[in-house]
Amino acid sequence: MNDVFTLERVATPLGLAFLVTDAAGQVRAFDYEDYEARMLRLLRLQYGTVALRTGAAPRDIKNRIASYFTGELNALEELPCATAGTAFQRLVWAALRKIPAGKTLSYGGLAERLGKPGAARAVGLANGANPISIIVPCHRVIGAGGALTGYGGGLARKQFLLAHESALAKEV
Repeated sequence: MNDVFTLERVATPLGLAFLVTDAAGQVRAFDYEDYEARMLRLLRLQYGTVALRTGAAPRDIKNRIASYFTGELNALEELPCATAGTAFQRLVWAALRKIPAGKTLSYGGLAERLGKPGAARAVGLANGANPISIIVPCHRVIGAGGALTGYGGGLARKQFLLAHESALAKEV
């Protein structure tokens, strides 16, 4: 497969991010500039050979990302996303989008929610392979006992995102 995706650099409070979209206007990847190698690896694992051309992402997507960071926590919920991944990964990623902003869930809790109570590690691996950071909110999954564990963009970003959502969710 030789997909061509558009890459735009987008400013966020967490640093410059790469927003990758396809010709249909679906988000294929969203990751931080300092994690470019990770993003490229995930795209390669999902799609094989991928060509990224610099260009503009759909305005609505960029506006919604900006709105999320300025306090509209639900702005990302309906963004169109597409992933390849395995059937299990896609199942996990769909479940991530159902965790409300301001809430967290453990890896084990997510596995139970999926009807796979012994699959916490597999859920963690699928979570870590999520190519669409923030929009597919893998940052809302935490370790047992509330420990902040692993995040593709670094724990400081995960902590920021959880604090951002928690503070704003309390205001609602």
